[in-house]
Amino acid sequence: MPHLLLATDADWILDEVQAALAAPGTTWTVCRSGQAVLAAVLERQPDLAVLDLQIGNMGAIAVTMQLRNEESGGRLPHVPVLVLLDRRYDAHLARRAGAEGWLVKPLDAMRLRTAAAAVLAGATFEGAPGPAAAGDEEPVAGDAEVAAG
Repeated sequence: MPHLLLATDADWILDEVQAALAAPGTTWTVCRSGQAVLAAVLERQPDLAVLDLQIGNMGAIAVTMQLRNEESGGRLPHVPVLVLLDRRYDAHLARRAGAEGWLVKPLDAMRLRTAAAAVLAGATFEGAPGPAAAGDEEPVAGDAEVAAG
């Protein structure tokens, strides 16, 4: 069963993500600040890190870049990242930082489960809220990107 890391300082996000992704045997590490993520990953590597875009003064983009820098330096194994964005226009930041997936809030349990499953399976996932537009919520094999409509 997967070990998931969730980084957020918002209780409602913590509640929604844990409710959506909870399953028998799933274990959690919860970080309430972006600065705590690296130490948590070094202590116990998660199968997936779910990062809120805004976490105090070190949000998901900075945390993802830090994880990728540590990985490229050989100090950390690869940790798949799913970023929870505030708006669709921030998707390019998640991509450039090296996140494998992103979702735009408000969160929906089904979309969150689909995104987490895709990223855990090694695909990328790009998603926007509401009804799916052509290409909006499609897991993509490998490093290909879906053009958000």
